[in-house]
Amino acid sequence: MNSRPPLRTTRHDDRRRTYPALGARTERTGTWWGDAWVEALEELALDAARLARGRTYAEAGQVDAITVTPGRITAYVHGSRPRPYRTELRLRTLPDQAWEDFLDTAAQEPAHIAALLDKDLPHALADEAALLPAYGDLIPDCSCPDDGYPCKHAAALCYQTARLLDEDPFVLLLMRGRGEQEVLAALTRRNATRMAVERAAPPPQLPTVQARTAVQPRTLPPLPPPFPAPARPGHPPAFPEVHGGPDPLSLDLLATEAALRAHTLLVTGEDPIAPLSTWQDAVRLAAAHPGSGLTSATRALYTSLTRATDRTPGDLARAVAAWRQGGIEALAVLEAPWDPPAGPFDRARPALTAAGFPDFRPSRNRLSTPTTQLRYGRDGLWYGYESDPGRDDWWPRGTPDPDPVGALTARLGA
Repeated sequence: MNSRPPLRTTRHDDRRRTYPALGARTERTGTWWGDAWVEALEELALDAARLARGRTYAEAGQVDAITVTPGRITAYVHGSRPRPYRTELRLRTLPDQAWEDFLDTAAQEPAHIAALLDKDLPHALADEAALLPAYGDLIPDCSCPDDGYPCKHAAALCYQTARLLDEDPFVLLLMRGRGEQEVLAALTRRNATRMAVERAAPPPQLPTVQARTAVQPRTLPPLPPPFPAPARPGHPPAFPEVHGGPDPLSLDLLATEAALRAHTLLVTGEDPIAPLSTWQDAVRLAAAHPGSGLTSATRALYTSLTRATDRTPGDLARAVAAWRQGGIEALAVLEAPWDPPAGPFDRARPALTAAGFPDFRPSRNRLSTPTTQLRYGRDGLWYGYESDPGRDDWWPRGTPDPDPVGALTARLGA
């Protein structure tokens, strides 16, 4: 039996529940459905560094009370500023037919009802109604100026929500559209109906087929339709280390990338990697694996990628910083100076001067001081850069912004 104590909540009605702040904690009591929730978050993230900050915020207890309603999870999250940010996660609610299928499946198995009452979520029930979020299901939103996807505050809320799910799977049912009492009442009605039908039904009669009918030539029915695409890419197998064989970490990376690419192609009909050049794809691979240069695995990855692209580790590290700043557009800003037309670029210097930054000098799409630089991209965004005094060694910093003052402020706060 499940021995976890029940969560205390504030209830205005069965479809709105508010959970008090969970407080600081370094580890979750993980369940498979809580782990699946975290996996959906980590698949969504474009910047692993923000995920790490969000996990730190959650573990430090910086997420206030969490309110759950159908399709929406809301909380105030404390960041580096005194005033907390209003943070929200949106999740698609299930249609009525999906709920009917879920309730029918649960009512057919008394063990499923017992598991739900014991705050446990059987795999079969979660799969029946696709309760767990698939790739792209979670939509984060936050009042902070960070345009990360998700920002660290939304990531913190997501990690704390996983703790709620570990304690009570009915939180997941509420996110998908139905309250706990509503679900239990519907299961009770179905269970009573099923028992009444079973008591009144006559014993089943086994069907019979004559031998001559069984051996008659017949046309086989058409093949069934193909199975739907899985909700998420599969996990690669564990590759053993064999003397003289390929590096198991490299095999795992290749298998994971292939699974993700194949899944995206199956679901959307488009290959997400096809438009990228060899260099752009190498930068994307390196940027997707945080901590490069700190472990033997990531050092080996950098070495392989730089050898394949005829670049230096420094070139790759700088390009990775740009990719994490803004993807392929930010990489173009790093590598390709251009001459912007008159307009926003010409208005940038007066705006910076009015904001108290008067020393920027223009050169093509760049505005520079000895240690700070703003680069104007073809996407209409300003990208911040930094260099040590006396060196022409510029590195991407901060978050892109359509306002040069905003991009400079984000760089200073990064």
